[in-house]
Amino acid sequence: MVHQSAIRSGYGPGPPAGTGTLTRVMSLMPASKRRPAAPEWAGNATTLRTRQVLMFIVVAAVLGAAAPAVAGPHVAAGVGEPPTIPPASVAPPDAAGAAEVVEIGTSVEGRPITVTRRGDPDGWRVLVIGVIHGDEAAGLDIVARLSERPVPAGVELYLMDSMNPDGTAADVRQNANGVDLNRNFPYNWGPIGEPGNWEYAGPSAASEPETRAVVEFITERQPDLVIWYHQDAYMIAPADGREGSIRSRYAELTALPMDSVSGGTYTGVAATWARQQLSANEPQPGVAFIVELGGTLPPADADRHADAVLTVAAENR
Repeated sequence: MVHQSAIRSGYGPGPPAGTGTLTRVMSLMPASKRRPAAPEWAGNATTLRTRQVLMFIVVAAVLGAAAPAVAGPHVAAGVGEPPTIPPASVAPPDAAGAAEVVEIGTSVEGRPITVTRRGDPDGWRVLVIGVIHGDEAAGLDIVARLSERPVPAGVELYLMDSMNPDGTAADVRQNANGVDLNRNFPYNWGPIGEPGNWEYAGPSAASEPETRAVVEFITERQPDLVIWYHQDAYMIAPADGREGSIRSRYAELTALPMDSVSGGTYTGVAATWARQQLSANEPQPGVAFIVELGGTLPPADADRHADAVLTVAAENR
């Protein structure tokens, strides 16, 4: 269950803006190319008729300017003004889709643990936690996609990048105290190993600040569905009843096999604690399960998992 690498991307600065230059062309044009000056008026009959025609044109122009202008839908009503095109209408921001970022606690080393809330405040609540073991970081790509996709109507989405930011920064399984946070939750907790053991459960149940922050948040918000991402067993464990149906549906949407977990001591597990905590939810008990991703997560698979979260939420709201 070791994540091999985390994809990081950066953004460089854009090209510098250019500057425009205005040149007075006529002043640079040789005299031979310039338009000759108009001749002086002579006092003959042709000149008089020309003056009369010009006078008539000027008077007509003045009288036309004094008449009221009729503006079309995209034309201004003044003389000499360019047509006015109304700006395109912009829909107001969707209040239900507005994001709200809340800091719910800090890690051993003081890094913030944050949750982004999106969607309908009165909707079916879904909490997605991208990382609990710091070296299993592929879930970050799924959370990133969920932060951009439209939230289905009637769904409230809570997104937590990592509940173990120190482990994520160091690319290690445990938190900065060497505790496996997925063995530190208060339901069915038991001592496992000593510091340095890969499953070290900590000195006591919920001894770690990261665990306490998540326990407090879930207890307060009471989500209807909680999903934790892990690596790299590539499966979802089966279950009975309604929870089993939701797990199976997620597996179907993502092409993950259903299989039982083995190879460790499973006390103080986060998802098991959450199921117990949410069992009294109304009108139906809350659901909490682990999704085991593979060793890597191609972009198309990250898209598939993000879509699966939203589909399952929309189908059960």
